[in-house]
Amino acid sequence: MDAPASLRGQFLLAMPGIGDPRFEKAVIAMCAHDEQGALGVGIGSIVPGITLHHLLDQLDIAPGVAPDCVIHMGGPVEQQRGFVLHGTDWTGEDSLIVEGRWVMTSTLDVLRAIAAGTGPRHWLIALGYAGWGEGQLDGEMRRHGWLATRGDDRLLFEHQAAARWEAAMRSAGIDPRLLASTSGQA
Repeated sequence: MDAPASLRGQFLLAMPGIGDPRFEKAVIAMCAHDEQGALGVGIGSIVPGITLHHLLDQLDIAPGVAPDCVIHMGGPVEQQRGFVLHGTDWTGEDSLIVEGRWVMTSTLDVLRAIAAGTGPRHWLIALGYAGWGEGQLDGEMRRHGWLATRGDDRLLFEHQAAARWEAAMRSAGIDPRLLASTSGQA
């Protein structure tokens, strides 16, 4: 069997009826995908009650010029760990450039730069990630539940979290109102 194409730089959209409430209408920005497994950061929902200034305060970083904004629910794995998805105009310690389209950084230097006004122009912050072991996501892609779409930078940085799933579906030419959460047999 041929190796599946990499999903790096794409968005994974959870289809209705995926069967896991943690991924209901999820939009996941895929940052790594190879024969070892896959890692993505959820950008379709926010963590209630936590804002950037609250997070910076916990990390003893003065907010400086950083706007107080929402924190995204990155996924069910390591929810205490933070990730910043940002434009390619800034890189720092251990930044991972994703297909030349956006960058994922999980070290504090990016938060310090954002607070100082010297960080990336476009960014969003998430807690946790979605991860799959060797071959796991590839199997899920063949069975059900996920739709891969082109990772659109505008969708990543210019849409509110609650609007991303529908906007991503529409960008793929799908009217989400026509989707059913169950399937039948002929």
